[in-house]
Amino acid sequence: MDAAPENKQGGQDENHDEKKDQELKKEQDQEQLIREAGQMTLDENAKNYKIHLLSIIGEIEGHECLPANTKTTKYEHVLPQLAAIEDSQEIEGLLVLINTVGGDVESGLAIAEMIASLSKPSVSLVLGGSHSIGVPLAVATEYSFIVPTGTMIIHPVRMTGMVIGVPQTYDYFKKIQDRIVGFIASHCNTTEDRLEQLMMETGILTKDVGTILVGSQSVDEGIINEVGGIKEAMAKLYAMIEERRGN
Repeated sequence: MDAAPENKQGGQDENHDEKKDQELKKEQDQEQLIREAGQMTLDENAKNYKIHLLSIIGEIEGHECLPANTKTTKYEHVLPQLAAIEDSQEIEGLLVLINTVGGDVESGLAIAEMIASLSKPSVSLVLGGSHSIGVPLAVATEYSFIVPTGTMIIHPVRMTGMVIGVPQTYDYFKKIQDRIVGFIASHCNTTEDRLEQLMMETGILTKDVGTILVGSQSVDEGIINEVGGIKEAMAKLYAMIEERRGN
Protein backbone atom coordinates (compact mmCIF):
# COMPACT_ATOMS: atom_id res chain seq x y z
CA MET A 1 0.00 0.00 0.00
CA ASP A 2 2.85 2.40 0.83
CA ALA A 3 5.10 1.42 -2.11
CA ALA A 4 3.25 3.38 -4.81
CA PRO A 5 3.99 6.91 -3.48
CA GLU A 6 7.67 5.97 -3.17
CA ASN A 7 7.78 4.85 -6.82
CA LYS A 8 6.04 8.04 -7.90
CA GLN A 9 8.58 10.12 -5.99
CA GLY A 10 11.38 8.05 -7.50
CA GLY A 11 10.00 8.73 -11.00
CA GLN A 12 9.85 12.45 -10.29
CA ASP A 13 13.46 12.44 -9.08
CA GLU A 14 14.58 10.61 -12.22
CA ASN A 15 12.78 13.13 -14.47
CA HIS A 16 14.30 16.01 -12.52
CA ASP A 17 17.79 14.52 -12.83
CA GLU A 18 17.30 13.92 -16.55
CA LYS A 19 16.20 17.52 -17.06
CA LYS A 20 19.23 18.79 -15.14
CA ASP A 21 21.51 16.58 -17.25
CA GLN A 22 19.96 17.96 -20.45
CA GLU A 23 20.41 21.55 -19.26
CA LEU A 24 24.02 20.84 -18.26
CA LYS A 25 24.76 19.27 -21.65
CA LYS A 26 23.19 22.26 -23.41
CA GLU A 27 25.39 24.66 -21.41
CA GLN A 28 28.49 22.60 -22.19
CA ASP A 29 27.62 22.51 -25.90
CA GLN A 30 27.09 26.28 -25.89
CA GLU A 31 30.41 26.88 -24.16
CA GLN A 32 32.21 24.68 -26.67
CA LEU A 33 30.54 26.43 -29.61
CA ILE A 34 31.52 29.85 -28.25
CA ARG A 35 35.07 28.73 -27.58
CA GLU A 36 35.63 27.06 -30.97
CA ALA A 37 33.58 29.17 -33.37
CA GLY A 38 32.31 32.28 -31.54
CA GLN A 39 28.70 31.17 -31.94
CA MET A 40 25.74 30.42 -29.69
CA THR A 41 21.95 30.31 -29.65
CA LEU A 42 20.01 33.04 -27.84
CA ASP A 43 16.68 31.75 -26.54
CA GLU A 44 16.16 33.21 -23.06
CA ASN A 45 14.09 36.22 -24.19
CA ALA A 46 10.49 36.89 -23.13
CA LYS A 47 8.86 35.80 -26.40
CA ASN A 48 10.99 32.70 -26.94
CA TYR A 49 12.60 33.97 -30.12
CA LYS A 50 15.38 31.56 -31.04
CA ILE A 51 18.27 33.57 -32.48
CA HIS A 52 21.64 32.33 -33.66
CA LEU A 53 24.57 34.56 -32.73
CA LEU A 54 27.54 34.58 -35.10
CA SER A 55 30.66 36.60 -34.32
CA ILE A 56 33.10 37.53 -37.09
CA ILE A 57 36.34 38.59 -35.44
CA GLY A 58 40.02 39.08 -36.12
CA GLU A 59 41.12 38.11 -39.61
CA ILE A 60 39.03 36.16 -42.13
CA GLU A 61 41.10 33.05 -42.72
CA GLY A 62 41.47 31.77 -46.28
CA HIS A 63 42.63 28.46 -47.70
CA GLU A 64 45.82 28.51 -45.62
CA CYS A 65 45.93 28.48 -41.82
CA LEU A 66 47.11 31.68 -40.17
CA PRO A 67 49.56 31.61 -37.24
CA ALA A 68 48.21 30.20 -33.97
CA ASN A 69 48.60 33.57 -32.21
CA THR A 70 46.27 35.30 -34.70
CA LYS A 71 42.57 35.72 -33.93
CA THR A 72 40.68 34.35 -36.93
CA THR A 73 37.27 33.56 -38.33
CA LYS A 74 37.43 30.26 -40.20
CA TYR A 75 35.06 30.05 -43.15
CA GLU A 76 34.96 26.22 -42.96
CA HIS A 77 33.30 26.66 -39.53
CA VAL A 78 30.91 29.42 -40.57
CA LEU A 79 29.57 28.07 -43.88
CA PRO A 80 28.17 24.78 -42.49
CA GLN A 81 26.65 26.64 -39.55
CA LEU A 82 24.86 29.06 -41.89
CA ALA A 83 23.52 26.11 -43.87
CA ALA A 84 22.29 24.56 -40.61
CA ILE A 85 20.56 27.85 -39.69
CA GLU A 86 18.72 27.89 -43.00
CA ASP A 87 17.69 24.25 -42.55
CA SER A 88 16.60 24.64 -38.92
CA GLN A 89 12.90 24.79 -38.07
CA GLU A 90 13.67 26.28 -34.65
CA ILE A 91 16.08 29.16 -35.35
CA GLU A 92 14.14 32.25 -36.43
CA GLY A 93 16.85 34.87 -36.96
CA LEU A 94 20.57 35.61 -37.21
CA LEU A 95 22.54 38.26 -35.33
CA VAL A 96 26.06 38.92 -36.66
CA LEU A 97 28.59 40.73 -34.44
CA ILE A 98 31.53 42.07 -36.45
CA ASN A 99 34.96 43.25 -35.36
CA THR A 100 37.36 42.31 -38.14
CA VAL A 101 40.45 43.69 -39.85
CA GLY A 102 39.44 41.98 -43.10
CA GLY A 103 41.27 39.08 -44.67
CA ASP A 104 40.84 36.62 -47.52
CA VAL A 105 38.62 37.98 -50.29
CA GLU A 106 37.23 34.66 -51.53
CA SER A 107 36.40 33.39 -48.05
CA GLY A 108 34.91 36.71 -46.93
CA LEU A 109 32.70 36.93 -49.99
CA ALA A 110 31.64 33.30 -49.55
CA ILE A 111 30.43 34.03 -46.01
CA ALA A 112 28.75 37.27 -47.15
CA GLU A 113 26.91 35.51 -49.98
CA MET A 114 25.70 32.81 -47.60
CA ILE A 115 24.39 35.39 -45.12
CA ALA A 116 22.73 37.39 -47.90
CA SER A 117 20.96 34.31 -49.27
CA LEU A 118 19.39 33.25 -45.95
CA SER A 119 15.60 33.26 -45.95
CA LYS A 120 15.48 34.18 -42.25
CA PRO A 121 15.71 37.70 -40.75
CA SER A 122 19.28 38.86 -40.16
CA VAL A 123 20.89 41.88 -38.51
CA SER A 124 24.56 42.86 -38.27
CA LEU A 125 26.27 45.05 -35.68
CA VAL A 126 29.71 46.54 -36.34
CA LEU A 127 31.72 46.74 -33.11
CA GLY A 128 35.23 48.14 -33.21
CA GLY A 129 35.80 47.76 -36.92
CA SER A 130 34.60 46.12 -40.12
CA HIS A 131 37.46 46.78 -42.48
CA SER A 132 38.27 45.71 -46.02
CA ILE A 133 36.37 42.47 -46.81
CA GLY A 134 34.48 43.13 -43.57
CA VAL A 135 32.42 45.74 -45.44
CA PRO A 136 30.54 43.14 -47.57
CA LEU A 137 30.00 41.09 -44.41
CA ALA A 138 28.44 44.07 -42.61
CA VAL A 139 25.99 44.84 -45.43
CA ALA A 140 25.10 41.19 -46.21
CA THR A 141 22.34 41.11 -43.58
CA GLU A 142 18.86 42.55 -44.12
CA TYR A 143 19.59 45.42 -41.71
CA SER A 144 22.85 46.76 -40.32
CA PHE A 145 23.99 48.79 -37.31
CA ILE A 146 27.28 50.36 -36.30
CA VAL A 147 28.24 51.67 -32.85
CA PRO A 148 29.18 55.39 -32.69
CA THR A 149 32.91 54.59 -32.39
CA GLY A 150 32.88 51.75 -34.93
CA THR A 151 35.01 52.12 -38.07
CA MET A 152 34.97 50.85 -41.64
CA ILE A 153 37.99 51.08 -43.94
CA ILE A 154 37.31 50.94 -47.67
CA HIS A 155 40.39 50.41 -49.83
CA PRO A 156 41.43 48.73 -53.11
CA VAL A 157 42.21 45.03 -53.33
CA ARG A 158 45.71 44.05 -52.23
CA MET A 159 47.64 40.89 -53.00
CA THR A 160 50.62 39.38 -51.17
CA GLY A 161 53.31 37.17 -52.60
CA MET A 162 54.71 37.16 -56.13
CA VAL A 163 52.89 39.41 -58.58
CA ILE A 164 53.55 39.04 -62.30
CA GLY A 165 53.81 42.52 -63.81
CA VAL A 166 51.65 41.96 -66.88
CA PRO A 167 48.32 43.54 -67.94
CA GLN A 168 46.46 40.30 -67.12
CA THR A 169 47.41 40.66 -63.44
CA TYR A 170 45.92 44.13 -63.19
CA ASP A 171 42.81 43.01 -65.08
CA TYR A 172 42.43 40.23 -62.51
CA PHE A 173 42.77 42.75 -59.67
CA LYS A 174 40.05 44.85 -61.28
CA LYS A 175 37.70 41.88 -61.63
CA ILE A 176 38.11 41.00 -57.96
CA GLN A 177 37.46 44.60 -56.97
CA ASP A 178 34.39 44.78 -59.22
CA ARG A 179 32.95 41.72 -57.48
CA ILE A 180 33.39 43.33 -54.07
CA VAL A 181 32.06 46.73 -55.12
CA GLY A 182 29.11 45.14 -56.90
CA PHE A 183 28.15 43.09 -53.85
CA ILE A 184 28.37 46.04 -51.47
CA ALA A 185 26.38 48.36 -53.75
CA SER A 186 23.65 45.76 -54.25
CA HIS A 187 23.16 45.33 -50.49
CA CYS A 188 23.22 48.93 -49.26
CA ASN A 189 22.17 52.45 -50.27
CA THR A 190 25.30 53.67 -52.02
CA THR A 191 26.51 53.39 -55.61
CA GLU A 192 29.45 51.61 -57.19
CA ASP A 193 30.87 54.94 -58.36
CA ARG A 194 30.82 56.36 -54.84
CA LEU A 195 32.44 53.23 -53.42
CA GLU A 196 35.26 53.45 -55.97
CA GLN A 197 35.78 57.11 -55.05
CA LEU A 198 36.11 56.11 -51.38
CA MET A 199 38.52 53.31 -52.31
CA MET A 200 40.82 55.62 -54.26
CA GLU A 201 40.92 58.50 -51.76
CA THR A 202 44.55 59.54 -51.19
CA GLY A 203 44.24 62.18 -48.46
CA ILE A 204 42.86 60.20 -45.51
CA LEU A 205 45.00 57.14 -44.75
CA THR A 206 48.65 57.94 -44.08
CA LYS A 207 50.09 54.65 -45.35
CA ASP A 208 47.42 53.49 -47.74
CA VAL A 209 44.86 54.50 -50.34
CA GLY A 210 41.24 54.50 -49.21
CA THR A 211 38.78 55.94 -46.71
CA ILE A 212 38.04 55.36 -43.05
CA LEU A 213 34.44 55.95 -42.00
CA VAL A 214 33.58 56.35 -38.32
CA GLY A 215 30.11 55.56 -36.94
CA SER A 216 27.54 57.91 -38.47
CA GLN A 217 29.77 58.61 -41.50
CA SER A 218 29.08 55.09 -42.77
CA VAL A 219 25.35 55.78 -42.37
CA ASP A 220 25.65 59.12 -44.19
CA GLU A 221 27.38 57.29 -47.07
CA GLY A 222 24.49 54.84 -47.27
CA ILE A 223 26.60 51.79 -46.40
CA ILE A 224 25.16 51.04 -42.94
CA ASN A 225 21.47 51.49 -42.10
CA GLU A 226 21.67 52.94 -38.60
CA VAL A 227 23.90 53.91 -35.68
CA GLY A 228 23.11 51.80 -32.63
CA GLY A 229 24.29 49.14 -30.22
CA ILE A 230 23.23 45.69 -29.10
CA LYS A 231 19.91 46.96 -27.69
CA GLU A 232 18.87 48.46 -31.01
CA ALA A 233 20.13 45.47 -33.00
CA MET A 234 18.20 42.98 -30.86
CA ALA A 235 15.04 45.09 -30.93
CA LYS A 236 15.21 45.30 -34.73
CA LEU A 237 15.70 41.55 -35.08
CA TYR A 238 12.81 40.86 -32.69
CA ALA A 239 10.57 43.13 -34.79
CA MET A 240 11.61 41.38 -38.02
CA ILE A 241 10.90 37.96 -36.50
CA GLU A 242 7.53 39.15 -35.16
CA GLU A 243 6.62 40.41 -38.63
CA ARG A 244 7.64 37.06 -40.09
CA ARG A 245 5.51 35.22 -37.52
CA GLY A 246 2.57 37.42 -38.39
CA ASN A 247 2.80 36.41 -42.02
